[in-house]
Amino acid sequence: MGFEIPIEKNSGKIAEVTIGATSEQGGTRSNTITIGGSTALPFLFFEGEHPNRPALAMEVFDKVPAKYPEALLDYYRDVIDKPADMAKKCVEQYGAELISVRLDETHPEKGDRSADEAADVVRQVLDSVKVPLIITGHSHYEKINVVMKKVCEVTAGENCLINYVETDNYKTIAAACMAYNHSIVAQSPIDVNMAKQLNILLSDMNFPSEKIVIDPLTGALGYGLEYTYSIMERIRNDGLAGDSMLAFPMIINPGYESSRVKEVRVTEEEYPDWGDMELRSAYWETATAMSLLSAGSELIVMYHPKAMETVKKHVDELYSAESGN
Repeated sequence: MGFEIPIEKNSGKIAEVTIGATSEQGGTRSNTITIGGSTALPFLFFEGEHPNRPALAMEVFDKVPAKYPEALLDYYRDVIDKPADMAKKCVEQYGAELISVRLDETHPEKGDRSADEAADVVRQVLDSVKVPLIITGHSHYEKINVVMKKVCEVTAGENCLINYVETDNYKTIAAACMAYNHSIVAQSPIDVNMAKQLNILLSDMNFPSEKIVIDPLTGALGYGLEYTYSIMERIRNDGLAGDSMLAFPMIINPGYESSRVKEVRVTEEEYPDWGDMELRSAYWETATAMSLLSAGSELIVMYHPKAMETVKKHVDELYSAESGN
């Protein structure tokens, strides 16, 4: 007796967002990255189109995070405090398709570096690699507004992904993105309605819909992952059902989230039953990333090279199976 898989057709489509700009487009990148465009839930190739693979980024820093896992220093110890060199290593050795530059040291309580200093860091990374950039800030509104305005100016035409704006702090940064041709991350605190509201506010500013990426905020494995997963599913289902204010690609940060959890940072001497710290760190980030890819993320920012390698392999396998290769 035959069985026919029921097919669910969706009326909506996830917007496509292109990050980066080549010389023909007014930038200096060797290529661009396009995410989104799906008409079905993640990896359900039999129900709709998935024209663009999820993109994999890695992150560098203007200041080494206080809680950076010891296991990762084995990979980056020689470049961890040199963002341009670290970016080059992430691209050339570990296969990063984009680089996120985290500007935490501009926060008044973490170094208070100036906007000019932040812009210089970003410019160094732009010069060292040719992949598209994500510029990641923090939640000190007054300072990050100044920083991002300067960063947008010095990277004019590069179509960076400026990460991020919130409901209470979006106008200044969104205006700078429009003025200097950048895309934007709309971040909301694990809430479908707040995610939609922020996108409406950006649309009311006439911010181009093809330049908006959603960050729904997520936790790592064991730290609220199941809740954040369900919020992402709701956002994706509503977008595919025709809600244009939720039909945007999503970015997640499994590297950042996983690097801060106890299970990744403690040594084998402290907890011998937990096993090898280096493998534990890679597994934790891999499990987090793959779970949230299944929930609808199109852009993931990784830290651990082994996790990066594993996630890329799994995504390749899924798309190869679909193409019959």
